[in-house]
Amino acid sequence: MRLAVMLWTLAVLFAGSPPARLEATPWPAASVELGDEVFLRETWHELHGRCIGIVTNQTGVTSQLESLVDAVRRNPAICLKAIYAPEHGFRGDRPAGAYVPFYTDERTGLPVYSLYGASRHPTAAMLAGVDVLLFDIQDVGDRTYTYISTLAYVMQAAQAQKKEVWVLDRPNPMGGETIEGPVLEPHLSSFIGLYPLPVRHGMTVGELAQMYRGRFGIDCALRVVPMRGWKRSMLWSETGLAWVQTSPNIPEWDTTLVYPATGLIESAGVNNGTGYTKPFKYAGAPGLDGAALAAYLNARPIPGVHFRPAAWAPISGFWQGKTLTGVELAIFDPHAFRAVRTAVELLVAVRKLAPRLIQIPDPAGLDREWGTESLRLGLEGGLSVETILDGWQAREREFSRDRTKYLHY
Repeated sequence: MRLAVMLWTLAVLFAGSPPARLEATPWPAASVELGDEVFLRETWHELHGRCIGIVTNQTGVTSQLESLVDAVRRNPAICLKAIYAPEHGFRGDRPAGAYVPFYTDERTGLPVYSLYGASRHPTAAMLAGVDVLLFDIQDVGDRTYTYISTLAYVMQAAQAQKKEVWVLDRPNPMGGETIEGPVLEPHLSSFIGLYPLPVRHGMTVGELAQMYRGRFGIDCALRVVPMRGWKRSMLWSETGLAWVQTSPNIPEWDTTLVYPATGLIESAGVNNGTGYTKPFKYAGAPGLDGAALAAYLNARPIPGVHFRPAAWAPISGFWQGKTLTGVELAIFDPHAFRAVRTAVELLVAVRKLAPRLIQIPDPAGLDREWGTESLRLGLEGGLSVETILDGWQAREREFSRDRTKYLHY
């Protein structure tokens, strides 16, 4: 009886109370305003009625994670003709190296022209009716990442077809201060390295576009729409921006830190964790003594990283089903971490501890990825880490001087 009275009393008290109002959680403000946001708010007026095409993928979003394509389509004053998709496709759902087809996007009704299919340059037919090409793709700051090659090809096509290119600038997730690695030797130019850049160039896509035009001779009409609030010292985690997976094996922003370290070791026979749950955060091979490798590397002067003995079994790719042993890279000071040095340290350490595991079945491929023959020759010749790195320093310094005139920030 007492329980019944209590329940009746509560019912009377709350019968007239309105339901609690749920309000949307506001999106946290970023400390960096992206180039696409500057375009959407201000710069689009300067199109003066000209029609655009957008070179983009899933990363081409504002700080509120709205697609640039969707934001542009909401503005009836902007004439949008087409989308152009790089490696991995417009939606980012294609694996590395996979053919990207042409299709009509169901959501927007726009043609999506592939820049990683039958042609890697926009053709005259693809550019028909387009006056200005907007480039809005998040790069990772590594020479071998193909989005910056796509940028160069877009600029070359724009020069040939007398179109204009606007680069909507975005942060370099690894920051803009550190330069590392061999500067590409011109005879090794390929889609994974077109121009003489170091592996880690420390530039934004807008700055690279200016260098492509000013130093490498792509004489297209170019405009860079700069960010606001970005500083060269900033890592991605300091921008307040949300990370969008740039490709299947770069799921988190901090993967960009290790990509220049382990992304170039697999051609020497060392697995880098691709095909497993933490791509690019492992280094090892079947039968490698992970504890010995970790102890050796942790005793070396390699800044910002600790090596943990690890074992893993890739669930896809060449190494699928094989048990691999080696180390996991745990970065504790990303500002101090030197990725390319770490790559050389890993390869020299494996050569010392398990020389039979260092295998280079495709020397030309390894040279092409590194942009130099000197790494391979150094490994084969028994050179030390310091000697290999010293051989790259003169051209690194030269690049550092040359890039200064193209820096926006």
